[in-house]
Amino acid sequence: SYQETKAQAERLVLQACQEGVVQAIILRPHLIWGPGDTHFVPRIIKQAKTLRRVGDGKNRIDTTYIDNAALAHVLAAKKLTENQQLSGRIYFISQGEPVYLWDMVNHLLAAAGQPPVTKSIPKGLAYAIGWVLEGVYKSLGIKSEPRMTRFLASELSTSHWCDISAAKKDLDYVPEVSQEEGLKLLKDWMEKWN
Repeated sequence: SYQETKAQAERLVLQACQEGVVQAIILRPHLIWGPGDTHFVPRIIKQAKTLRRVGDGKNRIDTTYIDNAALAHVLAAKKLTENQQLSGRIYFISQGEPVYLWDMVNHLLAAAGQPPVTKSIPKGLAYAIGWVLEGVYKSLGIKSEPRMTRFLASELSTSHWCDISAAKKDLDYVPEVSQEEGLKLLKDWMEKWN
C-alpha cells in the first residue's frame, strides 16, 4: 500500500543519513490539495454523489495546500545547505490549523460546483463494510482497492493532525497560502479547466 511503501522509503533515507551516505530532510505533508491535484480532490469529486460522512463529523485533520508543500521543500533544501545537522530529521508540514474533515470535503466539493455531503453512516458500519469488501476483493483476486477499507473507515472518522512547530523553528516554514485563499484558487482553476 501507499502508506507501507512511503514508510519503507523513509526508513531507507533515514538509514542512509545515519550512515553518512546522503544528507536529507524528511518532510511529512498531510493531505496535499490544490490546482493540478490528481489524487485527493479528484477522488472526492468522482464519488461526490455517493459520499457518506463516516462517524459523527467532529474529527479534525491537517491538510496542506500544494504551494505550501512546495515551499516547505524549498526551505528544507536551503536550510540543509546552511545546517547539515538537520540531516535525518523529520518535519510535519500542514496549514498549521486543523479543520473538520467533513467541512473540508464540503469546501472541496463546493469548489468543484458539487453539492455537500449530507448523509452519514456510523464508523462501525463503515469499518465492517471495509472488512467485508477487503475479504471479497482478496478472495476474488481483485487487485484494485475497494471503495471502503478498514483503514479508510478509520481515517475518515478519526482526528489526526500534527505539530508543525519544529518546521517553523528549524526551517522557517510558515504557510503562505491560507485555506480560504487556496480554496478560491482551486475553484478558479477548476472553472478554467472544466
